[in-house]
Amino acid sequence: MLIVMDGVGIGRLDGGGPDPGANTLRSVLAGAGFDLELPSLSGLGLRDLLHPPDSRWPAGPPLQPAGTRARLVPISQGKDSLTGHWELAGLITDVEMRTFPAGFPPELLSALEAALGCSLLGGQPASGTEIIARLGPEHLQTRKPIVYTSADSVLQIAAHDEVLALEELYRLCEAAREVAKGPWLVGRVIARPFTGEPGGFHRTAGRRDYSVPPPAPTLLDEAQAAGVEVIGVGKIAEVFSGQGISRSLKPSGNSGVMAALAELLAAPAGCGQRELIFANLNDFDTVYGHRRDAGGFAAALKEFDEWLGVAWRGLRPSELLVVTADHGCDPVYQGTDHTQEDVPLLIGGAGWRPANLGVIEGLTAVAGLVSAVLDLDGFAHWPRGGRQG
Repeated sequence: MLIVMDGVGIGRLDGGGPDPGANTLRSVLAGAGFDLELPSLSGLGLRDLLHPPDSRWPAGPPLQPAGTRARLVPISQGKDSLTGHWELAGLITDVEMRTFPAGFPPELLSALEAALGCSLLGGQPASGTEIIARLGPEHLQTRKPIVYTSADSVLQIAAHDEVLALEELYRLCEAAREVAKGPWLVGRVIARPFTGEPGGFHRTAGRRDYSVPPPAPTLLDEAQAAGVEVIGVGKIAEVFSGQGISRSLKPSGNSGVMAALAELLAAPAGCGQRELIFANLNDFDTVYGHRRDAGGFAAALKEFDEWLGVAWRGLRPSELLVVTADHGCDPVYQGTDHTQEDVPLLIGGAGWRPANLGVIEGLTAVAGLVSAVLDLDGFAHWPRGGRQG
């Protein structure tokens, strides 16, 4: 079971990088007065990875790590969820997804209008609920779709269900996907249907994501080809455009993902069946990091820590639990974008002895680990990092 704490970075050892000084974990702990007890994550070794060390966390005697831990240094370009997850799955990319903190430039908007065959409203970074409340009445009057972005690499198109049928909205998103590449490359184009009346608009369940597919095979493709059942939980299938996914579960929020994982762990183990359960806890990033809510971030970490303790103690002898992240999303750093940071690697179960593996170059080390555990033939082909210390 591989669990990605979306956005839970641990800073850089030298404090540098594209986002100097950003350190998501430390910012969240500091916001809680370093009084946030995370015994399960600390027991797996997260406390050892806090930099600089701080005796205030956790309160009381230091915990003895019972898991294997390491600091992973990303080597792909960019700091978005797609490239982070792809690197975890063994794929290094030098292509950086575009973000538009000042809004879409006129050239991109013109290209979109030409491809979609209609004029557009919006074009700014915005909360989805806020922009449909603000522009929804004009949209109903003019029938112009609403386009907007966020701190992530996304292009979102919103339309009322009485203005555009769902299939027509999807057609527009497919056309936008063809525009949003090359110099305008964004990770995801997202259909955002909504309904209701002015003053009472609400989004419907017809959301659909059009992600950039991984440009080369990943660990998931290799695992599936070797007969491993690959179960994506949360937004994993979207991140990989469905490639290498045997089954996809899409519960809502961190609590929904954790409930789905608990059910998967409780299911009877198939005789000789190898499974890779790959899950994403997106609330850390979307609900708390981007919205600069350090207090909510801390509460979400505590909730996950409590779930993790139960899951960890219930592991069967043949089961391995891996916890990591894809990038940072420091809730007190300047702006609301992702932050490029190192990420934790925490490993427990299956007889793993406590160890500190130090610093490893490349999130691809996770692909190497999973390949070895699942006894995949392609293990030797995955980059597994170089520098340790």
